Amino acid sequence: MPLIIIIVALTALRYFEVGPFAELSWWWIGGLFAAAFIWFEFLEKMFGFDKRQADEQLEKARKERVKKTFQK
Repeated sequence: MPLIIIIVALTALRYFEVGPFAELSWWWIGGLFAAAFIWFEFLEKMFGFDKRQADEQLEKARKERVKKTFQK
């Protein structure tokens, strides 16, 4: 997610020609777009980060249900 924020910020700074970013090549920003695409489409799935986050959310929900059940 930080990569997406950086890409959006750099795109805005380059588009509005703010400071030293006015001279920044669009190729750098396009390269970051490509890197983010490759990360989210291929590498994240390959390393299992997407499933790990889903498993953590399910485990958290399960613990909350158990906690609610035994509090009554």
